[in-house]
Amino acid sequence: MPNSTKKSLLEKTIATGIQGLKQFSYLWSTDTLASLPERLKNLWQQLIGSYWFIPTACVLLGILLAPLLIAIDEHFDRKAVKEIGFAFTGSDAAARAIMTAIAGAVLGVAGTTFSITIAVLSMASSQFGPRLLRNFLTDTSNQLVLGAFIGTFSYSLLVLKAIHKQDVAFGVPQLAVTFAIIMAISCALLLVYFIQHMVHAIQASHVIQHASDDAMENIDYWYGKYCDVQHQRDVEQVDIEQYKQWPATPIYAPHSGYLQQIYVESVVALAKDYGGIIRLHTNLGDFVTDRNIIGYFYQRPDDQVSHLQKTKTSNLALLARRPDGNFWQRLSACVDLVRRPTHSNDIAYSLGQVTEIAIRALSPGTNDPKTAISCVQSLTICLSVMMRRQPPSPYHFYTPDHDHDDLTITTNRPRLPILAVITKTPKISDFIDASLGDIRRYATADLMVLKTLCQAMTDLNYSCVNDGQRQTLLRELTLIERAGEENLAYSELVDDLFAMCRQARQFIEGDSAQHQHFEYTGSFSAHIHKTLESQSS
Repeated sequence: MPNSTKKSLLEKTIATGIQGLKQFSYLWSTDTLASLPERLKNLWQQLIGSYWFIPTACVLLGILLAPLLIAIDEHFDRKAVKEIGFAFTGSDAAARAIMTAIAGAVLGVAGTTFSITIAVLSMASSQFGPRLLRNFLTDTSNQLVLGAFIGTFSYSLLVLKAIHKQDVAFGVPQLAVTFAIIMAISCALLLVYFIQHMVHAIQASHVIQHASDDAMENIDYWYGKYCDVQHQRDVEQVDIEQYKQWPATPIYAPHSGYLQQIYVESVVALAKDYGGIIRLHTNLGDFVTDRNIIGYFYQRPDDQVSHLQKTKTSNLALLARRPDGNFWQRLSACVDLVRRPTHSNDIAYSLGQVTEIAIRALSPGTNDPKTAISCVQSLTICLSVMMRRQPPSPYHFYTPDHDHDDLTITTNRPRLPILAVITKTPKISDFIDASLGDIRRYATADLMVLKTLCQAMTDLNYSCVNDGQRQTLLRELTLIERAGEENLAYSELVDDLFAMCRQARQFIEGDSAQHQHFEYTGSFSAHIHKTLESQSS
């Protein structure tokens, strides 16, 4: 290898190590203590989501378990081992043969499971989309099976190394060999489970259910358990009404990429230290360049009421100041930008996975409307939960600390929270348009999917809590009618869709619709039913 190549490789290794040390040191710095639990949680999710973490942990477990059992064997009574019915009590040659067979067999099976996994990933990428591959890669069952095989292989090699001839003081590690046999039998059972698991994993219903469960987890993370639309409680109205009149400094993205995470607690601490309000105009999953303005920093006036209540002691007052180099450095660490969209706590990303399955099912090459219908029904469940829960508040505030001269201590009056950060919160109409609306745009010529979308509007109406949500459903019904009118092949199909949309609109606009049952009855079905009733009478 040339010296220049060695030098460049060494420089890259050193640079990578320095970058990792910087990230690790920053993780425990004072600037990130406010959001440290969330950062650690994201780090743990990244480790669990990687395909190498669990298999590597199994290999390390096998490496540590082998010398431990060998050490126990050295101090264990050999006569007691012979009394165990299933324990290995053979010679060193038999032990060596067994361990060699186990090591070779589990390594071959590990290669087979890896090949099956690659084949399933290839098929899933073409059928469901490349963004669904993460659901297969992060499957804990697949990682545990592969980890059990290579962990058994590592354990068998180390035990094989410890087998000596009988003339040595310590001969065959009988307990270690017995445990290796148990592990080999367990690996055989895991192989049967792995094949059965992969057969179910490639089914469309299973993939849709997994993506829907992922979306529900993110909904539980962001949305409250109960419906409460009063987001401006505990926030001074003067801040909300006047902050746009304060001196504003544009905030640019640190670098180009997709916004994967916003550490709100760190942003609140930053706004508190600089005596202002930070408003972010981008949401999770948005793509920005390094010249995009992602928000503004509004500097609080010195005579503003909320600022003066921070402290009554002049020499302890934190005066508002303009952003400096430290401000931009801290802000760049408060947002996580990546070059490719990855899984995060973004609800839109999770719902987009289900939507992508439906769109691919509606493509001419696949033509599977039943899968698209299942996706619509799964999205309806998620959207229904979101509509009747409390959306995340865009306002984030902090309570100022007390000092020894503070009058609120003697009067027992609580200090009012101060507005610090305003984030962008998507509305339910945005989620409906980005999920069911996208499916509608691709299902314009499919009556079965369009009627399912119409049924979804009536199902979502049971979860409406305000008139804005109801108007969103009525707008979607109008778009469904227009899509069918312009793209359906026969006038009879258009009339059928129009009749269902008309009944659905009357149902949604009804005063007691949430306490009634909706069931669409077509004109032909109503005619047949009327004819049968007349004949029976």
